[in-house]
Amino acid sequence: MRVTVDDNLCTSIGTCTRICPEVFEIRRDGLLHLLQDDPPESFRAQVEEAADMCPMAAITIDG
Repeated sequence: MRVTVDDNLCTSIGTCTRICPEVFEIRRDGLLHLLQDDPPESFRAQVEEAADMCPMAAITIDG
């Protein structure tokens, strides 16, 4: 699974960080950062929920 975040859409609200902090993090710069852009399958359900709950639809999952 490959995770990407469209920085042009993301407003760093943080919904994804609460759902899957192992993959998503908002740093001191106030921007969302991917901790893992190719996370293990064990995180699939959480990453899919984060993508579904993203109000800006900025998260994409391939594979």
